[in-house]
Amino acid sequence: MMGYTDRHFRVMIRQISKHCLVYTEMVAAQALQECRDQENQTATQNIERLIGFDNCEKPIALQVGGDSPKLLAEAAKLATHWNYDEINLNVGCPSENVQKGRFGACLMAEPAHVARCVNAMAKVSKIPITVKHRIGIDNQDSYEQLLNFIDQVAEAGANRFCIHARKAWLTGLDPKQNRTIPLLKYELVKQLKIDRPFIFIDINGGFENLMDSKKQLNWADGVMVGRQVYDHPLRWGELDRIIFDDYGISANKPSRIIASLFPYAEKWYAIGGRLWPIARHLVHTVEGIKGARHWRRWFTEAANELTASPSLLLNAAKQLEDVGY
Repeated sequence: MMGYTDRHFRVMIRQISKHCLVYTEMVAAQALQECRDQENQTATQNIERLIGFDNCEKPIALQVGGDSPKLLAEAAKLATHWNYDEINLNVGCPSENVQKGRFGACLMAEPAHVARCVNAMAKVSKIPITVKHRIGIDNQDSYEQLLNFIDQVAEAGANRFCIHARKAWLTGLDPKQNRTIPLLKYELVKQLKIDRPFIFIDINGGFENLMDSKKQLNWADGVMVGRQVYDHPLRWGELDRIIFDDYGISANKPSRIIASLFPYAEKWYAIGGRLWPIARHLVHTVEGIKGARHWRRWFTEAANELTASPSLLLNAAKQLEDVGY
């Protein structure tokens, strides 16, 4: 979810659900180290840019990528210092650029090395160390290989596994194709939970709405959803009520979501931030309503203006509220 799950999107999601765990974009451990090597003030500013978050985003996991036990241990220390609730190692991204850095899905071929990385992180941090991965890569996709990967990494200190129930092809498919072309094999993940009931397992891949996701909780410990939440946020408006039995929030109206971001946008604007990085995440909130196309065009043009201020959010929300949305 690079380029999507930034701090502004995560704050928007908090207007929909107060309880779900949110993840940062994947941050390279090497990039964090390069920030730490700079002068003190610059280092602090750049680290804040990479992993800073508003307290309203909690609970939140820092997602990292890397293959160096030393650098990942330093990332785990940072996650602890910044008061993250979890640090998640990405062993699922098949992008060519990520592979060039020798991390992401290609590391599934080296379970012992992933175990060393996880162990290095676990030794320096008390927050949960979790791993996001696929069911296999290329022709290394047998159930036995998946089980071997899980066993080694769990033994090293991983607290939970977020498993995308597709394998990844490291060559021949781009990241988008790798999210749709390899077959979903939920049965492998279900069998894994049967064979390793003591291991916490989240299922990921192919879930398009709240009720489909809820069904998985009959056997899985959790469900991870990415792009379907980003593209269709209102589909998840009853998440807290249905999953967490919390009736305190209802996020079915885009006007409420947009207006509730005003205080956050004011703080961002006050430190020199532009409105557009926040506003760009809001265009999907009007999905399926009458006049959405016209509203999106107007809102996008207005929010892109250099002088756009947070009051635009209140104006946009009022327009929707006046027509019942």
